[in-house]
Amino acid sequence: MVSVVPFAWYYDANENIHWDFLICSSITILFGYVMRLSTKSDKNAEIKKRDGYLIVVGGWLCMTLFGALPYIISGSIPNFTNAFFETMSGFTTTGSTILNDIESLPKSILFWRSMTQWIGGMGIIVLTIAVLPLLGIGGMELFVAEAPGPTKDKIHPRIKETAKRLWIIYFGLTALETIVLLCLDLDFFDAINHALTTTSTGGFSTKQDSIAAFQNPWVETVIILFMLAAGTNFTLIYFGLKLRFKKLLKNDEFKWYISAILTVVFLLSIVHYFTIDQSSFTSSFRAISFQVVSIITTTGYATADYTLWGSFMSFVFFLFLFSGASAGSTSGGIKIVRIILLIKNGLLEFKRRLHPKAVIPLVLNRTTVSGQITYNLLAFIFLYLFIFTIGSLILTALGVDFLSSISAAASAIGNVGPGIGSVGPSASFAHIPDFGKWILSLLMLMGRLELFTVCLLFTPYFWKRI
Repeated sequence: MVSVVPFAWYYDANENIHWDFLICSSITILFGYVMRLSTKSDKNAEIKKRDGYLIVVGGWLCMTLFGALPYIISGSIPNFTNAFFETMSGFTTTGSTILNDIESLPKSILFWRSMTQWIGGMGIIVLTIAVLPLLGIGGMELFVAEAPGPTKDKIHPRIKETAKRLWIIYFGLTALETIVLLCLDLDFFDAINHALTTTSTGGFSTKQDSIAAFQNPWVETVIILFMLAAGTNFTLIYFGLKLRFKKLLKNDEFKWYISAILTVVFLLSIVHYFTIDQSSFTSSFRAISFQVVSIITTTGYATADYTLWGSFMSFVFFLFLFSGASAGSTSGGIKIVRIILLIKNGLLEFKRRLHPKAVIPLVLNRTTVSGQITYNLLAFIFLYLFIFTIGSLILTALGVDFLSSISAAASAIGNVGPGIGSVGPSASFAHIPDFGKWILSLLMLMGRLELFTVCLLFTPYFWKRI
């Protein structure tokens, strides 16, 4: 929050918003200092796996609570439920919003809104490990609880060094996009805000009409490229920067990720051209490519309202709400690697039925996938769909229509942002009942922390001493 103070002083000096951020920062720092004093005697204690889960979930909840203070104190979002929802949407890089007039807010508030997504992009806990290595040997437990995806590829034996290098890449991509957008005649405010929310695959924009407000194909192209980069496993980006391109070319997930997007964009562009807009295939390709990349990477930007393209397109984009991009990226969703493993394991089941005594391993990246990972995968998919179903049922019980309920739940748990129906790209979540917003906030947190991290806290055996 302190970093926003100069920004607030420059852009909103007449509104004295910088004093609001100073107050919020002081409250947060004071609370942190008190908590540190209260745990000073335990600084040498070993952080175990159980502690790691508690710290991660508790850290996210605390950051969300304190992150909501600027909205409340400044009066930008006076309602606590709405402020909490907007902040949780930010830190989880979901991009769902309750705001219906974004451009009327002070610029410093919009900047803080973008910062919540940038901070949450790589994870608050990973940031803590990279910048403030105070957790010592317990760092790995936190990283395992935090890092998205079924595998934890490390680029350095020490978790602290891994986190630092990932954050260097993250910061570098953000800075590079800011510079490129500035070169495309965006002002500094719009450039840095959209760079922050693109790299984090968050999707918060400074414009009510999102990226459509710029009406610039070059801006859209740049954002597409950076969304693709942000949806790529950051470990692979690191190897690419080290000129170890074989790592990228041999990675099954990366090949599927790029191939799937290219195939879907091409096919939907044809459908869009013949059924929606026959004026130009180029315009169809432009519209489809941006929306597809935005939804699959769970960024949530929009240049068009895909819900106006008919039932078929709406259903296709609804399916995209579940996919997500690569594991080890800042995107949400199920992740491409899990979908690959599901498809491969499903196909292998046919062979196993024909040859029940044969040992037919599941292979990914030329490496045999253990049975434990397969079991974890199936458990994750079941839990994902179960939580999605429960969330949808609760929203429908609150009076939200069926289409909006299922898309809102899918969008929340997938950390996508826009959905279908009344929560589409051109709408907001303001009309959702307050209890529904709390449910969606919980779904966003679960999706961001890979379900098990949060769900474990609701199991009785987690709290039993062994």
